[in-house]
Amino acid sequence: MPKKEIITNPDLPSGTAPLSHATRFGNLVFVQGCTGRHPSTNAVGKDIQEQTRFTLDRIKMILEGAGTGLDNVLTNTCYVTNRENLAGFNEVYAEYFKTDRPARTTTIVNFGAPDNLVEITTTACIPD
Repeated sequence: MPKKEIITNPDLPSGTAPLSHATRFGNLVFVQGCTGRHPSTNAVGKDIQEQTRFTLDRIKMILEGAGTGLDNVLTNTCYVTNRENLAGFNEVYAEYFKTDRPARTTTIVNFGAPDNLVEITTTACIPD
């Protein structure tokens, strides 16, 4: 029986919330909700496109630390703060997932933080 493994990428700034970058169970990797902060400086992106890039770059780094990558993403759950940002979000999202796109759910939410425009949680596999 596999055991849960905590995945931490030391190149990403640590947040203050009590969570791990990801957990691995068997060949599945469950990535935390990543937001639109720059992967190394933690600065908030200036618009939905930049925040989406920062979010997906963070997810990519976490997955690589777990031994997998964006090509092995099974599903993304995406949260965007307003409907007007969906076109910009989809534009950047499509740059990262060009073919064999993962299943996805996108919901409009209110994070309570005006500078946070996007958050994505990811489930990926580590192929045999």
